[in-house]
Order: sequence, then structure tokens, then C-alpha cells
Amino acid sequence: MRISAKYFANGQPYALQFEQGRIAELKTTTADPSLWFAPAFFDPQINGCLGHNFSSASTKPEGFAAIIAECQRHGIGSFFPTVITGSQETILAAFKNLTRAVATVPEWSTVWPGYHLEGPYVSGAKGARGAHPAEWVRDPDWNEFKKFQDAAAGRIRMVTVAPERTGALKFIEKLTTQGVVVAIGHTCATSEQIAAAVDAGARTSTHLGNGCPAVLPRHPNMVWDQLAEDRLWASVIADGYHLPTSVLKTILRAKTLDRVFLTCDVGPLAGMSPGKYRDWDNDLEVLPDGRIMVASAPFLAGSGHFTDTCVNTLLTLGLSLHEAIDLASVRTRQLFDMPVPVVEVGNGGPWMLFEWSPGGIFRVDRIVDIVCVGLVGIDSEKRVNF
Repeated sequence: MRISAKYFANGQPYALQFEQGRIAELKTTTADPSLWFAPAFFDPQINGCLGHNFSSASTKPEGFAAIIAECQRHGIGSFFPTVITGSQETILAAFKNLTRAVATVPEWSTVWPGYHLEGPYVSGAKGARGAHPAEWVRDPDWNEFKKFQDAAAGRIRMVTVAPERTGALKFIEKLTTQGVVVAIGHTCATSEQIAAAVDAGARTSTHLGNGCPAVLPRHPNMVWDQLAEDRLWASVIADGYHLPTSVLKTILRAKTLDRVFLTCDVGPLAGMSPGKYRDWDNDLEVLPDGRIMVASAPFLAGSGHFTDTCVNTLLTLGLSLHEAIDLASVRTRQLFDMPVPVVEVGNGGPWMLFEWSPGGIFRVDRIVDIVCVGLVGIDSEKRVNF
């Protein structure tokens, strides 16, 4: 594929040729193409979409392929499938299902460079728990986590923990020694507990400003404490619903653009028609505007919008194109020590092509990648045994 496109970081137009997803030819040009290119988004918190759920062992290869294709349609070239709170049996089965999927389609290990375990070691308090089923939240158990990691073939790279849970600090220390990124989230932790968690190795906050009670003390509270902790990075859900503009601006300014990154936290019901559903052991409702709510409660259950929507939100706040895409593509890779695609011949990205003009809407055109998202190579026998 041969195209002309401007590089997101500086607006420089290039004539590019891609072969099998890699840059085969790269030349500057004086043309003014309508397309732009950038490293595809990397989102560390994707729960599923289109009715397909990473936390369910019943999700089939076709469901995984549908999730990947839909994510790529929104510019997400790689992501962490996220498994949330459930029984030990449910979580084990979900990770085993992901492991079988990667064994069946090895290319998917590139799209999924790791997994995110969000819970079950989170707060049971209303609001802080969010859509995590109350009956399954519990204290950290290292032996249990080792079972999860074995089921995941060692690919759990991020765990969200509430520091106030009994045994959480020792658990965080052990995760850190294993190279797992620990995030503070779904928590009612005190100032002292948050500081102790960071001392133990916690490196980031999961969707800061969400996953907390609806009513907080004026100060101190867990949001202020995480904002003020310079050793913590933070993810934010900038879908236009999870955080008011004032809160989003405050987080960006407090953390600076060097220590914040985007996640869409898209839920399994994203892309589904408005209506009532049963998922995550909860009664959920998809509203006409795309929000996914816990039925009869004022709590969101993941997002109905993808990372491209979050980038558009940041652009409306006044961030530059370079800054907004960095928070969705570069910062996340830096946190997890993943290589950032660079503009060089031979680099395979994944790359994202998109349309944008100053003051206009960011629109993804396509992902240029070496990974096929379909089910090529899956024979009927493997489909039956999956």
C-alpha cells in the first residue's frame, strides 16, 4: 500500500509504502495530504464489546476476532484484555480461554501484549466497587493470583488493587518483584494507605476520578491523595461521561502530560442497541447516548465509547494533536516498557491512519498492521475444541 500522509508529531508530509504492515519506503514530500499517521493506540483496559466479554469463558474465537476488529476500527492497535472481579473459577476459566485463543491464533499475542486483572481485590463499598459484583470482591491472596497467572500463561501484566484490603501491601510488593504493574483503583483507601501502596511499588491509578464513592469527604480523600502523589501515573476515561471537563482538566494539570494516559475502559455492551442486559453478574442498561449503566443505580459499567472518542475530548480541551495522541499511544507503551513505533523503514507499528484538521473531528481511517484479525488458520476441529 502506497500513501501520502502527515506525521502526527510535527505535521511533516511523507510518501510511504507499507508492505505486510511495515514501512518499506519513506520519503518527505511537499504534498499536503488529507491523511495523517501515528502509532496506533494502545489501551490497557478493554473489557470487550459488541456483547463479547473477556471475563467470560464462553467467548468464542469469533467473538475475540470481533472485539479486535472493532477496536482497530477505532484506532486501537493493541490492548490488554481485562478480566474483572468474579469467583476464582470464573477468573481462571476466563484466562484459560484467552490462553487457548492465543495458542489458536498466535498473531493475537501481538494485539494482546498482556492482560489486565481488575479485581477481585478491590473495595466492596458501594460506588467504589462500581459494577464489580459485590459477592466476589475479596482480600488479596497470592496463591490464588499464582493460579490466575498460570492460567494466563504468565501474561498478566497489570493488576488493579484497593490498598485498604487486608494483605494488600505485601501483595503489591510481590507483584512488583514479578514485573507486574500495580494500579490503585476501586478504592476507599486513606492517605496513609495510598502512600504505603506507592512505597510498596504501586505505579499508577486506574481511571482516576472514577471507581470511588459518589460522595467524598472534602479533604482528604483518595482522589486528592492520588493526584498529589508524584510517583503515581494515572489513567483517565475521557469519554465525555465518566469525568466532568473540570475534573479532567484538573487531573491533566496535576499529573502533567508526562504521567497520565488514556483508557476508554470500553465495556462488553459497547456497540449494543439501547436496552437492558445481564452481564458482569449485574443488571445493566445501555442508554440511547451510549452510556452503560448499572440498572437502577447512578454508576457506569465501563464505557460505551472507544479511545478515538477520548482523543477527540482532549482535542476539545485545547490539547494539541501530538499531545492527545501521545496520551493514547506513547505514554501507555512507556509505562509498560513496550517499544514505541518510530518513523523508520522496517518499522511495523502498528500504525494508524486518520483524518483531522485543526478545530475538526479526529476520524480513524484504518490500522496498518502485520496482524490479521480474522480466523485464518482455525480449522473446524479447533473451533469445536476451543
